[in-house]
Amino acid sequence: MSAFAAFGGILFGYDTGTIGGIIAMDDWLQTFGSFDSTLGYYLPTKDKSLVVSILSAGTFFGALIAYPIGDRLGRKYGIVSGCVVFFLGIGLQLDTQWVTFVIGRVIAGLGVGIISCLVPMYQSECAPKSIRGTIVGLYQFAITIGALLAAIVLNATKEELSHSAWRTPISVQFAWGAILGGGMLFLPESPRFLLLKGREAEARKALGRLLTLPADSTEVEDGCLLISSALKMEQEVSSGSYLDCFTNNENRHGFRTWTGILLQAAQQLTGINFIFYYGTTFFKQAGISNPFIITIICDVVNTVVTISSLPFIDKLGRRRLLLIGAAGMCFSEFIVAIVGVTAGHIQADGTVNLPAQRVLIAFVCIYIAFFAMSWGPVAWVVTSEVFPLSIRGRGMSLSVASNWLWNFGIGYATPYLVNPTTYGINGEKAANLGVKVFFIWGSTCAGCFLFTYFFVPETRSLSLEQIDRLYRESSIVGSVTYRQKILDETNDHAAFEPEKHGEVEHYSNEKSSV
Repeated sequence: MSAFAAFGGILFGYDTGTIGGIIAMDDWLQTFGSFDSTLGYYLPTKDKSLVVSILSAGTFFGALIAYPIGDRLGRKYGIVSGCVVFFLGIGLQLDTQWVTFVIGRVIAGLGVGIISCLVPMYQSECAPKSIRGTIVGLYQFAITIGALLAAIVLNATKEELSHSAWRTPISVQFAWGAILGGGMLFLPESPRFLLLKGREAEARKALGRLLTLPADSTEVEDGCLLISSALKMEQEVSSGSYLDCFTNNENRHGFRTWTGILLQAAQQLTGINFIFYYGTTFFKQAGISNPFIITIICDVVNTVVTISSLPFIDKLGRRRLLLIGAAGMCFSEFIVAIVGVTAGHIQADGTVNLPAQRVLIAFVCIYIAFFAMSWGPVAWVVTSEVFPLSIRGRGMSLSVASNWLWNFGIGYATPYLVNPTTYGINGEKAANLGVKVFFIWGSTCAGCFLFTYFFVPETRSLSLEQIDRLYRESSIVGSVTYRQKILDETNDHAAFEPEKHGEVEHYSNEKSSV
């Protein structure tokens, strides 16, 4: 049940993959672009930056309002409401007016932002701790599935000469929203949210469904009591306000909040969305004959590696995967940049160095693979785990908003970094970095390695309440060893278990399992 909510990732992944191909279609350019006697129909850099990145501006505000929506309506109905907003945005994008199309992307972004915050939150609060990393990681897998589906649909419609070339890929998104919103109506609400609101009877019923046990069973009763005890302890030292998110008390709320904010920012600073937003255009400028097919290959690599590596989140751990991924991406991106500026560019006579291009494509795929096994899914997993229940809604909201803010900034700035300067009445200045932009992404990945080492603890196999204890009693660098100490001290391997200390210690020792 908690895994189904991951379907929400398809909404974002599909849009990410769709817009990059749509803006390269002839009919879309004739409808929304500008005409130049030498260039034909084209999209000015400022308009390309706007139409690609504006969805992320909407998702930024959507993530911020996800907290009050998720806190009042609940995680379940908050996701459903996000789907309704998403439907409105998709409908507006079917119009042929530029302003309406852009507004539609903003509104669709609001819906995606709400969903992107509440889905990992719902999953982390419902999934068993032993496979929580895999379950939450499925959200990133759904993003990759969405991007792959977008590439396939775009490849099927790109030759059409009517509006259906781009309207069909956009309209398909109605199906994704209907599946997610409709399916969520049949799932239980998060029992942790229900207990936070004092709705104990409903919480027992929801927990009973998750554990496939009667609501009045001893196991369900014990599970609810343990969660309530941990929540009571947290509320005694926390007001749960936004200010409390940045207060460095014994629970290290401020440190956790900045970890979530910076972790989500770092995921975007790996440069991955350069490939998924502008990959088709980038490969085309590099002289590759069929950029749409190469984009599909990249999406396949992203999808296959993501799903095959999900079990390692709970086997190898979050911290180790982030370190490995950052190092691998850094190496691959520097190789792409070096090959691109030496032998991989288009020669003066219009020819290309095929071996160099193959190396470039290969290391782009290797770079995507390292992202897919680490920073893609693990960033969402860690963000959904590090906050205590009293500030989880606000902390998740701020962290996911950070992701979309950087997504918007990178999406808007990239054309100005990559494109050449154009001249004439519609001329625009640009940095014309081209493939050299990978030097920037490689450097930021080196920063991601350092950030992980000093900011991200190891939380594998710990319950959400045990993670609170880890933050209170351990350093980040020493979290791997201290995590094992916590596991050695307890014999409880239940799905819902608070830490065994303080006011709940006497109860936990009597009830060894849920």
